[in-house]
Amino acid sequence: MAYGVKIAKGDAYKRAAAKRRHIRIRKKISGTPERPRLVVTRSNRHMVAQVIDDIKGHTVASASSLDSSIRSGEGDKSSQAEKVGALVAERAKAAGVEAVVFDRGGNKYAGRIAALADAAREAGLKF
Repeated sequence: MAYGVKIAKGDAYKRAAAKRRHIRIRKKISGTPERPRLVVTRSNRHMVAQVIDDIKGHTVASASSLDSSIRSGEGDKSSQAEKVGALVAERAKAAGVEAVVFDRGGNKYAGRIAALADAAREAGLKF
């Protein structure tokens, strides 16, 4: 099955490139009940992380920078991403998940994406 993403200009080009990268990644990885998929969604202001079992189509755990415990905290966006990573790992472990497959969502593995992943690893989630 071929997926086409239109070529655009400016910021739309960046979104289209991220969409192409995400499609390319999703061809190769999928979440199972034993190893669900940790999906990271990044916007200019916020970070959202979800642990998804693709076979059942259910979200096992999630965390966001919009959560009240993180939103009230101070710090830059990278420190908020670290808090999101630690929180999603804590919630996933409470749900019985020990290991995940990391889905960076078409974003480059740097900055806030890497900070979230590192914090989740430090909290005990295996990649």
